[in-house]
Amino acid sequence: MKTKEKRTVTRAENSGFCFGVRRAVETAEKAAEQKDRKVYTLGQLIHNETVTGMLAEKGVQLVNSLDEIPDKDVEDGVSVIIRSHGEGREIYDNAKASGIEVIDATCPFVEKIHRLVESVGEDEHDRRRVLIIGDRNHPEVRGIAGWCRDEALVVSGGDEMRKLLDEKERDYFEGGLFIVTQTTIKKETLQSVTESLDGIKYELHNTICDATAKRQKSCMELAAASDAMVVIGGKNSSNSRKLFEISQKYCEESFFIENIEDLSLHHMKKYNKIGVAAGASTPECTIKEVIASMSEVTLEKELTMDDLMEDIDKSLRLPRNGEVVTGKVHQVNDGEVIVNLGCKKDGILPISEVSLEEGQTLADVFKVDDEVQAKVIKTDDVDGGILLSKKKLEISANWGEIVKALEDKTVLEVKVTRTVNGGVIAEYKEVFGFIPLSQLSDHYVENAEEFVGQTMEVRVSRVDQRRNRAVFSHKMFLNEEREKIIAEIWDKLNVDDVVEGTVMRFTDYGAFVDIGGIDGLLHISEISWGKLKHPQEVLNIGDKINVKVLSMNAEKGKISLGLKQTMPEPWSVIDEKYEVGQVIEGKILQIKEYGAFVELEPGLDGLVHISEVAHKRVGNIAEELEVGQVVSAKILEIDKERKRISLSIRETIEAPAEDAAEVAEEAEEAVEE
Repeated sequence: MKTKEKRTVTRAENSGFCFGVRRAVETAEKAAEQKDRKVYTLGQLIHNETVTGMLAEKGVQLVNSLDEIPDKDVEDGVSVIIRSHGEGREIYDNAKASGIEVIDATCPFVEKIHRLVESVGEDEHDRRRVLIIGDRNHPEVRGIAGWCRDEALVVSGGDEMRKLLDEKERDYFEGGLFIVTQTTIKKETLQSVTESLDGIKYELHNTICDATAKRQKSCMELAAASDAMVVIGGKNSSNSRKLFEISQKYCEESFFIENIEDLSLHHMKKYNKIGVAAGASTPECTIKEVIASMSEVTLEKELTMDDLMEDIDKSLRLPRNGEVVTGKVHQVNDGEVIVNLGCKKDGILPISEVSLEEGQTLADVFKVDDEVQAKVIKTDDVDGGILLSKKKLEISANWGEIVKALEDKTVLEVKVTRTVNGGVIAEYKEVFGFIPLSQLSDHYVENAEEFVGQTMEVRVSRVDQRRNRAVFSHKMFLNEEREKIIAEIWDKLNVDDVVEGTVMRFTDYGAFVDIGGIDGLLHISEISWGKLKHPQEVLNIGDKINVKVLSMNAEKGKISLGLKQTMPEPWSVIDEKYEVGQVIEGKILQIKEYGAFVELEPGLDGLVHISEVAHKRVGNIAEELEVGQVVSAKILEIDKERKRISLSIRETIEAPAEDAAEVAEEAEEAVEE
């Protein structure tokens, strides 16, 4: 007989609470434990009715503005939780003025955006305008705008940006744009805006949350491989709606639900491969309930004789220690779960071998007839049951992921839990690893405490599974990311390109300029058309300058830059600026026996012959002039072919009241000499 295809329900990676949302919920639950004051959330803590209802049961009330808090509560003492989306500066100021305690649960990634936009305009010469890419009605975007010193520009995509460019005069954007993004937008939205900024100078800070990008990618991949897709999230959740949009693009049969009540289980019977994705504000319990409910809608299976014989063989054999087994829950007690493994002995799963969330019981996690997978840690083939562990199964799977990450040189996301001698301990899915102090950052770290609680991406540098030890490196990840950036710059950069750079440091032979992540050498001879003794004569650390790429050596990683090449060579435009008879002002660069050289501008100087210094006979020119002295001189001749300019100081000075013939005679004798 033909066996019907078995239904599978697959959950997308990176689904459910993100770091920022989990932190906000934990903060609210902890605040709810306060007995001496009332607790409010300013707006819906996260876009999920289940979580909002749960907090309300614990006494956390919702208000949409500080004005809605009763005066009596304020007098008695009240706390207000700032949700993960964040709020503008005005809320904090008003709360402080009213004596309201603020419990800040703003997502750290959103708070970083607040600090970025707040820095724009600190300098009175900073004329940049903040541009936020996102939904102007979203609370996160309103909060970001509330930290801007001037009114922020907000666009939701490329079309809206182009419309804005048409409405405004070009000089409106003369100072350039400082761009940040709502954390939950799609990367395509960001790209559509930047592509529309033709000719507009801008500084981009891609603040799309990495967790959001991963969530969207895993949703896309799962949707492409599924017959039907279920996206779970609050109806007001921006990131959940975007997941649904992505799902629809790759799977026509996509359903957007808030909880199991919104899903027709009968309708789902016709699909064999079902994918499940969840927004960042969707609780774990809701996800599990949806998956479990769909898993119960099973297909009938016609068994062959081979199937029956295989079941008989399984029932006679006892599993070995360390073996991973699958069974069905037979009974759930307070301290253990009895599992039917399909053999002559039942499996016993003690509560100590199950990872439970705070407040959870075994009955919350396991139901009779649930399918359970666990690892055998002790087998008794005489009397008693088979001791099982889900913790060890999870840890084994997690160790497998760590070993694979080492072999494949892939990146893991870990959370730093505590400091130890020489570094910190970081957790990856219940597996703990060590990060040496030298591998915590790409710069010197004096105090590791600042990293506790942070989530960071690491490379696995060493694994000793027998001793349950792993060593991680955040520095390796940062260096690799930097190398990627440098490689991208090398790919895009060409000789003769003119790029903007920042002067970083000086040497006697030039300056090093950062051109977007890599340094290039601006040799002292390429800074000015004139001669310099040191780069500091014309440059300062932090100066923004346009430089030309003169040469590139990818093997040595060296780039040579030129600044003077971005300006006309003085002799090429001399006719536009100078003419015979013109009186100029210049600095004396050099004194010779026969005359003095005067700088008209960097790279362009002329000779004042000794006979043209004064109305008298000059025997020693050094007695009349000195290096660095600023003088006025008249242009006598411009020889473009030989690149020589003849100057006269004498003709800019009124002749003394003496015999003109004597003056002429002295001048003539000087010329003959």
